[in-house]
Parts: sequence; structure tokens; C-alpha cells
Amino acid sequence: MILTGATPLQKTTSHRVVLPFYGYAALAFLLACLLLFFSSGAFQLHYFNPHTLAITHLMALGWGTMMILGASHQLVPVLVEGRLYSERLAWLSFVLAGLGIPLLVGAFYRFDMGWPALVGALLINLGLLAYLLNLGMSITHNSNRSPYAAFILVAICWLLLTTGLGAVLVLNFSWPLLEYNSLAYLPMHAHMGIIGWFLLLVVGVGARLIPMFLISKYTNTPLLWAIFGALNLGLISFILFTLCGHPLLLQIIPPLLVGAGILLFGYYCYQAYRQRIRRQVDAPMQVSLLSIALLALPLLLALLLVLFYAGDHNRLVLLYGFCIFFGWLTALILGMTFKTLPFIVWNRVYHLQCGRGKTPSPKDLFSERQFRAMAFCYGSGFIGFALGLLLQLPLLLKASAALLIAAAFLYTLNVARTIWHKPQRA
Repeated sequence: MILTGATPLQKTTSHRVVLPFYGYAALAFLLACLLLFFSSGAFQLHYFNPHTLAITHLMALGWGTMMILGASHQLVPVLVEGRLYSERLAWLSFVLAGLGIPLLVGAFYRFDMGWPALVGALLINLGLLAYLLNLGMSITHNSNRSPYAAFILVAICWLLLTTGLGAVLVLNFSWPLLEYNSLAYLPMHAHMGIIGWFLLLVVGVGARLIPMFLISKYTNTPLLWAIFGALNLGLISFILFTLCGHPLLLQIIPPLLVGAGILLFGYYCYQAYRQRIRRQVDAPMQVSLLSIALLALPLLLALLLVLFYAGDHNRLVLLYGFCIFFGWLTALILGMTFKTLPFIVWNRVYHLQCGRGKTPSPKDLFSERQFRAMAFCYGSGFIGFALGLLLQLPLLLKASAALLIAAAFLYTLNVARTIWHKPQRA
């Protein structure tokens, strides 16, 4: 099923629920790039410092999670061929998470784990609980038991576990609830979010959307279940070996399982690309496919961290996090935004005119020239900042962060242009 015309999208969520998530995420991305510029010196310090914590959580929650929440409210009903359970719950998740994120990020930036951090963490968890209930009911109320639904539902459970542990870690700064300090549990918290939430959900949704947008007939359900098992077993083994204190097993089994899952997903995407019917791949899809290749960078860095487990790995950890949030995840969102948002807005503006005359194509709702300029600034900024981190070059970090600001600004303008599109004839 291709997301063209009015029929598929009319069965799903109202644009009034979905579009605020896109707008919020765009502004969060712009703010994160501004913080990256003004706090670039923090990336020459230890990775556990207030400014890097604030930027990381703004990227993870304000940018990545809010964008995924908005898109999944629209796309999950299409994937399971049903309807969203409740638009009120969708609004509730937006309001609660949208209020909680700035409170938590601001608290990290000041490193004040008082009431703003606690209230922010509580609001975020309540918002995500509403999201879990909404998407869970949407999936279980439909007869479609595809692997895509399993990926999404389990990913949401991992998200709630991640944010729940995050709230406990915030409390642990003031009240010693855990055996060790919060820093000791940070790798577990981070990888529950990275692998359990982002990677699992991206694989589940991407396995459906990438062939769909490429107009590819490729599908391989047994391979998807193998990927599902490898990623979940890898994450579960990581948590167990971390808690039980088995460093040797921790360095071998989880990386092998997660690495196998990523490589199998790369193979899946390659086969979908090779068997595509649409030979010409547009710019947003090129950026989305690039994000799959960018997964190789954190995978390589994770291998290096395993090999040099006992050494000074601060620089590698910073680069690892940067490659995940500003590399793989950001490239994916930059591309997929302009494969999904134009269809949502087109359906809002033109669905009543469908079949009554010519209307613009969804791709005409955003500026491709502006998109290409954004992609150039983003690619240059990402490569430059990664090199600046690796070589510890302050001027390169500043210049590259400025390029990322330009990319975020162009992206936000293009999102606004698409959302505020007015009816016109082609």
C-alpha cells in the first residue's frame, strides 16, 4: 500500500493531533544545535557533564522521541490496517511530554536535580504511558499480527522502561535508592533507549516504509523475526551481564547479537533497494538510506570500546553518542520527515478535491532545493564535528556546529512551509 491519494490516510489520525509533534521536534532540533554551538567546549570534557547531558536528552526526547511519537500516531494505524484507539490520549501524550522535556533538559543544563527535574521526569513518563496505552490498544484491537506491530509494541515497552529508569536515576541524586551512584547505571539507561526504543522501532517501521517508498515487492518475515530476536536478546543480555557483573560476557555476547541484528537489517534494506520498481530514488529517500549506512559508525565505535574496555575511552564515548543522535537518528528523521509530512498535509488540504481536478503532488509541498541545501549543511557539519571530537579541535567543533545550526534552520523552515501550505491548483 502506497501512501498516495486520500484513502489510506483518511483511515488514520487527524492532522491536528500529528502536526504539533512535527513542529515541536523541529524546534527541539534547532535548539539542540544552538546548544551544541554554545557548549562545544563541553565535548572536550568528560561525557558526564551538565551540557552534554542536556543536549543528549534534548536530542533523544525533544527531537527523536517527539518526532517518532507524532509519526507513529499517523503511521501505526496504516501499518496495522486499523484506526488509532484515541486521539485524546494522543493529545495528552503531546501535552505531558511537551511540558516535561524542557523541565528535565533545563535541570540537566543547570545540573539541578531538584523539583524541576523530578516534575519533568514524571510528566514525561505519564505522557509516554498514555502513548503506550494508545498504541497498545490500537495494535491489539486489530487482527493484523504482523512483525511490524511486534517491533513497535515492544519498542514502546522499552521506552517506558528507559524513562522509568531515568526517573529513578534522577531521584537517586537526592535519595540513594540504588546500590551505586547514577553514573554506574548510565550505560544501561542509554542502551535501553538506543537499542530498545530507537533501533527496535526504526527497524520495525523502516522494514515496512522503506520497501513501500521504494515501491519494492521485497518482504521477508522470517528475517524480520530473526532481527527482532537478535536485538531483544542482545539488549536483555547486556542488562543481565551489567547487573550481574560479567565483564567478559558483556563484551562478547550483546555486541554480537545486536551487531548481527543491525547487519541483517542492512541486508533487508539492500534487498528492498535492489528489487525496487521505482528506479529513481528522490533526495529524502537517499538521506533515509544513508542513515542505514551511518549505523556502521556506532557499531564500529562500540567494537573499539569493547576492545579497549579498560582504557581511557571518554573521547570514543562522546563520538559514539554523537554518531547515534546527530548521525544515524537525525539523518533518518531528516529524510523520513519529507516522505511522511507532505502526505499528511496533502491529505488535509486536497483530499476533498481528489478526482475533481489537478492538484499539486505531495512532493511539491516542500522545497527540494532547500532540502538539498539542508542536506549539504548537515553532512558537512556532522563530518566536521565528528572529526573535531576525534582530534579535539575547538575551532572545527564551532564551525561544524554552526553548519548544523544552518541545517536545523533550513529543516525547520521547510517543515513550516509544508505544514502551512495553502490550497492551490497545479
